[in-house]
Amino acid sequence: MNDFQLKLILSMLAGVMFSFIFILLAFSLPPDKETYRVVTKSKVGKIAEAARNR
Repeated sequence: MNDFQLKLILSMLAGVMFSFIFILLAFSLPPDKETYRVVTKSKVGKIAEAARNR
């Protein structure tokens, strides 16, 4: 096997392992609190909502 094929295989394997670790961390470490940020509506947002709800 030449060097290029070996580098290609190793880089793909490293990418799969790297993403697998982050997927596992995402499921094993859920956020502690569910916080939602209240967004105040700007003038444009109020106009858009009024136009949608008429």
